[in-house]
Amino acid sequence: MREFEVPQSFSIPDDVSMADTVFRFEKECPQHVPFKRLVGGSWVNVTAAEFAAQVKDVAKGLIASGIELGDRVAILSATRYEWVVLDYAIWTAGGCTVAIYETSSADQAQWILEDSATALLVVETAKHAATVKEVAEAAPALREMLQIDAGALDELTSRGAEITDEALHERRGQVNATSPATLIYTSGTTGRPKGVQLTHANFSAESQAVKIAMADAMYEGRSTLMFLPLAHVFARAISFGAFDNKVTVGHTSDISTLIDQFAVFKPNFILSVPRVFEKVYNTAKQKAEDGGKGKIFGKATDTAIAYSEALETGGPGLGLKLKHALFDKLVYGKLRAALGGECDRAVSGGAALGARLGHFFRGIGVPVYEGYGLTETSAAITVNTTSAQKVGTVGKPLDGHAAKIADDGELLVKGPVVFHGYWHNDAATADSIRDGWFHTGDLGAIDEDGFVSITGRKKEIIVTAGGKNVAPAVLEDALRAHPLISQCLVVGDAKPFIGALITIDQEALPGWRERNGVAADLPIAEVVKHADLVAEIDAAVAEGNKKVSNPEQIKKYRILDVDFTIETGELTPTLKLKRNVIHETFGTAIEAIYS
Repeated sequence: MREFEVPQSFSIPDDVSMADTVFRFEKECPQHVPFKRLVGGSWVNVTAAEFAAQVKDVAKGLIASGIELGDRVAILSATRYEWVVLDYAIWTAGGCTVAIYETSSADQAQWILEDSATALLVVETAKHAATVKEVAEAAPALREMLQIDAGALDELTSRGAEITDEALHERRGQVNATSPATLIYTSGTTGRPKGVQLTHANFSAESQAVKIAMADAMYEGRSTLMFLPLAHVFARAISFGAFDNKVTVGHTSDISTLIDQFAVFKPNFILSVPRVFEKVYNTAKQKAEDGGKGKIFGKATDTAIAYSEALETGGPGLGLKLKHALFDKLVYGKLRAALGGECDRAVSGGAALGARLGHFFRGIGVPVYEGYGLTETSAAITVNTTSAQKVGTVGKPLDGHAAKIADDGELLVKGPVVFHGYWHNDAATADSIRDGWFHTGDLGAIDEDGFVSITGRKKEIIVTAGGKNVAPAVLEDALRAHPLISQCLVVGDAKPFIGALITIDQEALPGWRERNGVAADLPIAEVVKHADLVAEIDAAVAEGNKKVSNPEQIKKYRILDVDFTIETGELTPTLKLKRNVIHETFGTAIEAIYS
């Protein structure tokens, strides 16, 4: 059993509140610009003084609306500036933020609202309001629903006009390190979501530890564009770290125009989930192939990967340096320009990135620092850094944290970012936290230098009829790296061999049709049977199979004529596979693999 611990070099005051920074900046640096708002297509500065004034006004409105110390206030909204104002206002009023994904169904929202006993719900749009109207009316503790697009913040400001600053700060002073800061419900990939209760101490520890890990990225004058859902702990944690360390943050939820927004905002670093990095690479590769430059891009990719790999084995030789310099002008520079031209790094979390993509991005000059964490660990608990990076791992434990591998291969962690329990679920808490260690449910390894690797999900291990244990993530990650493949689900539990369901990337399909002379109006149900497409998927499967032993290899697969999506329920909001849902929805297709 290997264990690795990093001593703690920071402290957490007993009276800490995550809202403290708002009022410290208001006094110390009122003209500092912590945020930029997108107004009428242009980015407008928000000073620390302006932000503090908005937070106070909304917090007063919450108090006037009857929010008491510890009350839950839910936010159902896409990522936007108002989300952040509400979050800090809720804390200032002594409340606890309940985060709900804007893609949540009525049933999902109902469970969260009822289980959390939310007192006030703020939704973003009329569509959201319509989606949750009936369930909101049925939630016993919910007194009111407000809508951001209909002036929720102005309404709260108006309500709080009679609340004094003294009354506000008296309420704020009742918050301490152990007070609940948020309830975030697990993604529900294996069952009904559990409410993870994180305290102000948890988030303070995360912010301070992230600052230490990213000291050369998080400082005044730097900026980042936040486009991940703020309902997810990863986005919230980086946002807190950025705010506390004077990094300017912009917010957007329009993923379709990200490249255009990068060009204007010019972020210094970005954070995302692996699927976005996969899409960036696959889109660039597809464009190159469509433009007849596929071979050049392929050589550029190989060179970038070789260059990055050489950095870990003494550095690249002269020949590799020359090839790298050539492709930097032809290819890499254009990819960096697509990120705004000022982006010198990225942070990846939420799922495995894979060594190949990690080496590729580092090789083109935008290293992706992969980390690992769960909602229960307030986001990252391990991360790669500039001074300690090993591509293919999720880095070392953060300052003040420890990791070890149990006898059955499960990764256990502990430290101040680890939560203390699930909301009103003592049984689940007792099962997950034992002897001071949180049992992550992930399988992992720790090398001699303390770098952690994730090898699979304990509950997702497939056991074939022959008794072979198979971790599906290795094959799934490998297949998703192919430009034509959107998603892959590996199956085979209690079956004689490993199979897979594969979906096609709809954005890559038009270019493939053109290159292969396939009519644009040929139905997708026919396209997935086309010999040329099947041949490409065959090659991708064969390449992926090289990463595993023979009993673990995919022997048969089915190409579906629909994709897995958040809207249809097969993916979580962070693009993880909901295996139980897919097995139920596509049970016939899975059985066909074995018929």
